[in-house]
Amino acid sequence: MNISFYIARRYFKSKKSHNVINIISMISVAGVTIGTMALIVVLSVFNGFEQLVVSLFNSFNPDLVITLREGKNFPATDIPQNLLREMPGVLNLTEVLEENALMKYKDKQAIVTLKGVGEEYQRMTGVDTMMAEGRFLLQSGDYNFTVLGYGVAYYLNASLQDYINPITIFIPSRTRKIGGSLDQAFNQEIIFPTGYFSIQQEFDVKYALMPIRFVRKLLDYTNDVTAIEIQLADGADKRRIQQQIEVAVGDRFRVKNRFQQQELLYNIMKSEKYAIFLILTFILLLATFNVVGSLSMLILDKKKDIAVLQSMGATMKLIKRIFLTEGLMISGIGALSGMFLGGVLCWIQQTFGLIRMGGPNSTFVVDSYPIQMQPLDFLLVFITVMLIGYLASWYPVYNIRKINTTLVKLD
Repeated sequence: MNISFYIARRYFKSKKSHNVINIISMISVAGVTIGTMALIVVLSVFNGFEQLVVSLFNSFNPDLVITLREGKNFPATDIPQNLLREMPGVLNLTEVLEENALMKYKDKQAIVTLKGVGEEYQRMTGVDTMMAEGRFLLQSGDYNFTVLGYGVAYYLNASLQDYINPITIFIPSRTRKIGGSLDQAFNQEIIFPTGYFSIQQEFDVKYALMPIRFVRKLLDYTNDVTAIEIQLADGADKRRIQQQIEVAVGDRFRVKNRFQQQELLYNIMKSEKYAIFLILTFILLLATFNVVGSLSMLILDKKKDIAVLQSMGATMKLIKRIFLTEGLMISGIGALSGMFLGGVLCWIQQTFGLIRMGGPNSTFVVDSYPIQMQPLDFLLVFITVMLIGYLASWYPVYNIRKINTTLVKLD
């Protein structure tokens, strides 16, 4: 057994001549434990929210989307769709045409982004699992319908049970000239809603889904699109497929994965997580200062042991290593205890959802705070705590000769 570890363990377990040293040691362990536990819990909560937000966005955003680098609309024939469909890993593909329009229902109006989609859209999207009211139905035979974001429905005060008053959509005409009446400058169509989806506020207040044939008719287009959305198979090599599609479509088009479609959001979430990690690490650093006091008191308490060890041939390097090991034991026990308690608390919340996110009538997407524990977070926290513990232990150990010299003079 390593002699420095053996002696440090004896010092940690044995009673000191001054009881206050035991108290300070226990306070040091408790401080590290609480700080470590807080880090684990907060990081797991952030992971849970990140996973929740990503899952919500993924229910609307496709695996890959093809858009123009410059410009907005392009003929769908510019994309070799048959070639893309034959690529291994590509499940579904749909044409998309987006345009801003004015929606009017009775006396309510709202500016909305119309998202016209092909027939394959329902098979490749998760919007149908996010329906707040009604059902996901965009077309039936020759009839066209719309599925509104919940925010859009709220602004329009639309009703799914109103079969008399449809929603009227106005879009500036691309072909007509403005005459004596403004009505002549707009194309307009009517449509009935079949349901409302609720995903995330950014989508809920912005989009209305409808068949692409309906939007093309409104815009006087034949086969124009603003994007091609692609669904990939589970387990597919998304980066490889993205590179293959980039080669197939050429430099004129940009192919974005889900991260690139919401790059700003993902970067903000990561930044918030690491900012909170740094704040809690600073708090943990303050709590670890107890280790400095604990080791300083222990060195004073064991001055006779130090003299005996020196008389037996122990070098100052060995003595320093003993007390440094003592400090690392305090940090290690606190870190392991905190990680265990943090893991238990996270498991309880994950399993039973004890801490709720609102009252019984809350409208949150989830009822309780989401939790996701990641092994990498546990490793990062353990390394951080041990590094802080080492730095806190280094100062009194480095000054061990000064502490003993001062004590001899006082004696």
